[in-house]
Amino acid sequence: MPLPVPYLPNTAPFTPEQRAWLNGYLAGLFGDANVVGAPSASAPAAPAPPLEPLLVMFGSQTGSAEGLAKRVGKEAGKHGFAPRVLALNDFAKAELPAAAKLVIISSTWGDGDPPDNAVSFWSWLSAETAPRLDNLRFAVLGLGDKNYAEFCGASQKFDARLEALGAKRLLARGECDVDYEATAKAWVENLWPVLRGSAGQASGVAVSPSPAVNGSHDASGAPVTPTYTRAHPFPARLVTNRKLNRSGSGKEVRHFEISLRDSGLTYEVGDALGVVAQNDPLLVSELLAALGFTGEEQVKTSAGVDEPIRDGLLRDYVITHVPPPLLQAFAERGGDPTVKALLDPARKTELDAWLYGRDVLDLARALPRARFTAHEFAGFLRKLQPRLYSISSSPKAHPGEVHLTIGAVRYEAHGRQRGGVCSTFLADRVVVNETPVPVFVQTSHGFRLPADGDRPVIMIGPGTGIAPFRAFLEERQTVGAKGRNWLFFGDQRRASDFYYEEQLTAMQRAGFLTRLDLAFSRDQADKIYVQTRMLENAAELWAWLEAGAHLYVCGDARRMAKDVDAALHEMIVKAGGRTPEQAEAYVQDLKTDKRYQRDVY
Repeated sequence: MPLPVPYLPNTAPFTPEQRAWLNGYLAGLFGDANVVGAPSASAPAAPAPPLEPLLVMFGSQTGSAEGLAKRVGKEAGKHGFAPRVLALNDFAKAELPAAAKLVIISSTWGDGDPPDNAVSFWSWLSAETAPRLDNLRFAVLGLGDKNYAEFCGASQKFDARLEALGAKRLLARGECDVDYEATAKAWVENLWPVLRGSAGQASGVAVSPSPAVNGSHDASGAPVTPTYTRAHPFPARLVTNRKLNRSGSGKEVRHFEISLRDSGLTYEVGDALGVVAQNDPLLVSELLAALGFTGEEQVKTSAGVDEPIRDGLLRDYVITHVPPPLLQAFAERGGDPTVKALLDPARKTELDAWLYGRDVLDLARALPRARFTAHEFAGFLRKLQPRLYSISSSPKAHPGEVHLTIGAVRYEAHGRQRGGVCSTFLADRVVVNETPVPVFVQTSHGFRLPADGDRPVIMIGPGTGIAPFRAFLEERQTVGAKGRNWLFFGDQRRASDFYYEEQLTAMQRAGFLTRLDLAFSRDQADKIYVQTRMLENAAELWAWLEAGAHLYVCGDARRMAKDVDAALHEMIVKAGGRTPEQAEAYVQDLKTDKRYQRDVY
């Protein structure tokens, strides 16, 4: 009878490298014992070959790059490596000048910038004082979004700078769009052979199997509980759709409540909910008419299934933005020399101005002479991606439900009314308790409450940035956390834009919400923002941080988050008596200790 192969569980008191080595040793020892003619179990076995060190480092804002890095680290032991998985800001622990092999997986934030847990790494790597890395061999994988000009900008910088410092590239840099799983899987499969230095090595990283769908069975015939993911979202029910703004507001922010009953989906505060939306049927009909299609022409989905182009434009393709290949095709076929001339790289600024506010329908109407087959046209379009929204509820306070706080995007451009795909889908086209809303949970690895409920927390979330902090407060109140709570919130006008006012002021009256500082920008002649309130309360804010408070920011990445970060540095200089350089180091220490976390978009 074959001997069972023992293994060390993750709870064993060893480092990941030690566990990987010992499990490899045990597998080799007992594998030999089970081979016919092998020495008996009592005979001494040859020791397993030592595992080769491998650094796997990540830069991650929402958790996708971190999750992928941890999966690569988990698989490394099967390929003969003892991995260390670290955030890029932990470069000092990594001791890169002495390292042999490095894999970097990183997203990009803002205008080609590194995510928060990679900022210090980039400062170190890009400095003139950065050490030579001649002994290092590396590979870089970037996660990004092609809707942004600086697609995978951070990973490009890392890749180029490592080479400039003498490191040798093992594999061409990988670049993944929002729907990254398949591209990342293929890149990692090519990684293992080059890491081992032989194309003959077995390759391939284990990827979780596709989730079971309703009615499926396992090999034994037993029913399988369905698991819902990004690839297979749960058809949830919308049970509440309520406008949060009062009369007189210039905004439309809505509170949505979605039932997760019978889904098996769970979440924690700080997580996001993915919503798979559909395009506006009216926009689809107008686009079909402009293209001269009936809507019944057959096209292939990304899964290779035939469907009418009307269904594809409704569910599968982005039609609210113009992808460069489609613009090129329209310009070449449309017979308009003016538009074609804008494709000159030297006229990029003019082209961007012309494209601003235009969608695929505008393009089709501007260049009506351009003609395509349905299959050809669909081939130019990008895949419609799910939208991720910060969850605004605690599962402990609202079991079986998930709440969202979303601003409906509506505007006029080039003589037409426009709307955000997902925000108007939920606000206008989903019928409460009728229309299925496909959803999945996106786990956050870097936006979490402190494990110690006695720790004070400071939350800065203007506008819809209030979402995760409503969840944080509900969670801490439900579990009886004793730590102090300070919320900075603001919008345009208190009378019309104070979201969750009754709930928040009730928490304040009860003494649970220790401080509530408000900044309504248009209630006075001089505009006031949350960063204004931060600086007004610099001394107390500094005292909270010195007492161990965790600081959280949620909202707009391009302006608000940068302004809040600048105010934080100024506050440390002003109230903490630090130099700007010391303030920078202080903020970096907050990030390293996970006491400064941001959920920005």
